Amino acid sequence: MAVARGICLRALTGAPKTRQQLAELLARKEIPEDAAATVLDRLTEVGLIDDEAFAEAWVSSRQSGRGLARRALTSELRAKGVDGEVAAQAVAVVDDEDERASARELVRRRARSMQRLDQATATRRLMGMLARKGYSGGMAASVVREVLGEAADAELYPDAD
Repeated sequence: MAVARGICLRALTGAPKTRQQLAELLARKEIPEDAAATVLDRLTEVGLIDDEAFAEAWVSSRQSGRGLARRALTSELRAKGVDGEVAAQAVAVVDDEDERASARELVRRRARSMQRLDQATATRRLMGMLARKGYSGGMAASVVREVLGEAADAELYPDAD
């Protein structure tokens, strides 16, 4: 058990981990299941493993930093072994307006580098980027139209401010 505890503590010093991630690590290191379960239970008791806190921090970081939509965030959390209800609860803090604002910012940043492209190509690429980040087709189309429309208006009337 001391070996299992040491493996877990080393893994947790780098970054927070879910219980499943640590269980998989212990399995790869060929730690017996009963010893692994005992160590994981104890680390959970003392608060070193907290899937809810992990999920909340993950959502906050990935939504603001990478602009991921709720669907992508939920998928990532599930892949890391976070329970579906815990993932849904963590993702619930991101509302429709937060998601739309993130999508708008992503499109604005990316659209600058696409000024030389025709509108159809830029639209296709921007929608693809949003789809990869988990945004629905409807929201992606709406945001891309809105941002490209603003950019076109700014070019037609540069001194309108």
